[in-house]
Amino acid sequence: MKTQALFILFLTLSFLGNAQVLEDKVYADHILSVRMFPQGGDIESQLNAPVVSLTDSKSLVVWFDDVSYDPEMYTAKLVHCDADWKKSALRDTDFSLAFNEFTLSDYAYSVNTRMPYIRYSFTLPRVSKSGNYLLKVYKNRDENALIFTKRFMVVESLAAVAAQVVPPAQTEDRRTLQQINTSVNYSNLEVVDPQVQIKVVFRQNQRWDNAKVLSKPTFLNQNSKLLRYEPFEGESTFRAGNEFRFIDLRFIRATGVNVASVKVEETLVAAEARVDLPRPGGAYAQYLDLNGFYVVQTNDRPGGDPEVESEYVYTTFYLNDAPGKNIKLMGALSQWGKAPEATMVYDSKKRLYSTSILLKQGWYDYQFAYANGDGTFDFESLEGSHFQTENEYEVFVYYRGLGSRYDQLVGYVYLQPNKRRL
Repeated sequence: MKTQALFILFLTLSFLGNAQVLEDKVYADHILSVRMFPQGGDIESQLNAPVVSLTDSKSLVVWFDDVSYDPEMYTAKLVHCDADWKKSALRDTDFSLAFNEFTLSDYAYSVNTRMPYIRYSFTLPRVSKSGNYLLKVYKNRDENALIFTKRFMVVESLAAVAAQVVPPAQTEDRRTLQQINTSVNYSNLEVVDPQVQIKVVFRQNQRWDNAKVLSKPTFLNQNSKLLRYEPFEGESTFRAGNEFRFIDLRFIRATGVNVASVKVEETLVAAEARVDLPRPGGAYAQYLDLNGFYVVQTNDRPGGDPEVESEYVYTTFYLNDAPGKNIKLMGALSQWGKAPEATMVYDSKKRLYSTSILLKQGWYDYQFAYANGDGTFDFESLEGSHFQTENEYEVFVYYRGLGSRYDQLVGYVYLQPNKRRL
């Protein structure tokens, strides 16, 4: 019993830690359209989460643009993280199959675009350990000269995981919330105390800012090695939200859907979106969306390569709301509110909030949210929330083995009930 207690204390301290939380972030304003996804030959693959199997031959790729005339020497490095996205105790040699520093040498120049840019592509190397990883990309082999960081996950399927989206246990919230129920069979793992060694993480629409972490199951059967997470107090519920707003920037010689105007100049393309209105109390309307993401496409040059032939469009968004609010433009286009351009500014003459952002031609989803003082966001007051809303969910199961120095990602489930993508 004493040994078991010391082991549990060691695991608890390991999980807590006080190291820096690593996150997705773009540090340089000339770096645009950063995307990471599993390899694939279609647009659909670009919308998939950056999750790959430890044993699968498929790799992850990262694409980004550098607004520049000449290529730079960029270097990539992997950082292994624990379940809480703090750097793990593993050394580079513990997980990297090669020297953990990679030169990004695959790039292409933009073709006849008003704003010149260079499109970089990098295939992430294979690793020997599962878990959370951070990709760091920096300039001139100087790790302090970061241009961006991007998170991804590597899974080894050691636990059997099942999950489903259900109405929440609280009946008064059934019209606005969605709950995730999960079961985990850990019979292939050596578990002393499942409540300490196993963590279950839920996330909605590939966002980490509102992810849910559960360590205490609602049902535990040690004989059958089964855990169930079906909480009654809302620990695994999410605001269902509303279908995302969207803007079609695939055209520069015509106005796409929800585009009010396009102005093409010699060195710049500028567009204005139609004025948006808050919709907190409206009825639910079903339509296709990308769950907050975007795809790069151009209809001005059919048959070409949109990654190097698409223009960058200086796009202005508007929202009609009362003054004095802290409003953010949310979605992958604004790094989910982290980009400086995410902040909406009130114009007293137009009586509108607005912000402008450089976007590569394509189809973009977005929403608006009030920024709370604690780093969270209130979407519902501006967008409404309906249980029928189509969202995508992921369930991650982490495991810390006896004497292990890192958290393994031993189970993963992707959920998108009633899938309605473009």
